[in-house]
Amino acid sequence: MTDATCPRCGDDVPAARVALGYRLCLWCGEEDARQERKSWTVAPLHKSNYILLTDKRDLKGINNKGGIYR
Repeated sequence: MTDATCPRCGDDVPAARVALGYRLCLWCGEEDARQERKSWTVAPLHKSNYILLTDKRDLKGINNKGGIYR
C-alpha cells in the first residue's frame, strides 16, 4: 500500500494511517479534532453519570437544586 497525500497541506499520509480510514495527515487531523472538541462539553448529573452535551442550551435546568426551570 502506498502513502496518500493530505488534501489540505499536501504532506504524505502514512499507509498505516490510510488503512485505519484517516485521509488527513496527523497535523491536519489534530486541528480538526481540536475544532470538534470545542463544539461539545461533558456535564455531571446529580448523583449519576456524566453526559455529553452538544448544545449549551441543554445545560439550563440540569441542576435539580436550582429551582424550577421553564
